[in-house]
Amino acid sequence: MKNKLSNAIFTVCCFLSVSTALAVEPISPIQPVKNINLAQVELGKKLFFDPRLSLSGHISCNSCHNLSLGGVDNMQFSIGHNWQKGGINTPTVLNSSMNLAQFWNGRAADLKEQAEAPIVNPIEMASNHVLAIKVLETIPGYVIEFRQVFGSAEITIDRVTSAIAEFEKILITPNSRFDQWLLGDPSAINDYELAGYLTFKTSGCVACHNGPGVGGQSFQRLGIKDVYETDHPAQGKADVTGKVSDINVFKVPLLRNIELTFPYFHDGEVETLEEAVDTMARVQRGVTFTRQENARVVAFLKTLTGEQPSFNIPTLPPSGPDTPLPEPFL
Repeated sequence: MKNKLSNAIFTVCCFLSVSTALAVEPISPIQPVKNINLAQVELGKKLFFDPRLSLSGHISCNSCHNLSLGGVDNMQFSIGHNWQKGGINTPTVLNSSMNLAQFWNGRAADLKEQAEAPIVNPIEMASNHVLAIKVLETIPGYVIEFRQVFGSAEITIDRVTSAIAEFEKILITPNSRFDQWLLGDPSAINDYELAGYLTFKTSGCVACHNGPGVGGQSFQRLGIKDVYETDHPAQGKADVTGKVSDINVFKVPLLRNIELTFPYFHDGEVETLEEAVDTMARVQRGVTFTRQENARVVAFLKTLTGEQPSFNIPTLPPSGPDTPLPEPFL
């Protein structure tokens, strides 16, 4: 009976026309970035790639949010200062401006606030804001650029994080095949992928995974229908609020470029997209997908991979004679 229903869904999908694409869908195309300060973007790009913001001089924002790897590092936990493992799986920086808050537990309200944290985290960049600013103040090229961008040569952590956040706003991935389908091109995805989207919708996944980011707009309890078993100590929003009601409540992750951003979930325990789909269907929706349904949903999710950010890697300004030397770990 299950297989017959699955086949029926697939058959219905085969007859969906372009009018479906033009109808109101829970997922919307990624729109071009608006109201961007291009001067801050260029400065923020340099700072994003500059390892001198770290104590060791080895770790930059791009170390964990690798823009060549979908904005992550494909590790369960990122490696930080002195080869320490991070405490939670690194979310992608791509399309992160579409999140209602930053970090799995939402402890940062926006990208600017988020950018402050890794610099001072002892298991990430392991520096502090005073030292990071001192480093930048002794690099003549940065002094000039901060003056050009902000109107004075003063370098503050507020200006640093503003520039990084402005750069991160342009890290969007538009024009995925699914976006092309949403915009009216019926040939952008095939019937098999379209069947996967219908399964994704009818199973209720779009209740949380919607909008242009296909997620990121709400907090939800992990394990609504079944227990999500993990040894990871993170308790979601409860780690911020202290409320029992917030235990295991996490920010819903973005599904854009999801095929690139493995491993999955806050604990990084799930290595494949196929397992992630089955796990979420079971623990969040109380649904058991057939192998065919799983494959179709995975095929649909892969249509969400968009155009990756493309730009010249910035040439960083050289250190000055008074720039504090890094303290590399051995």
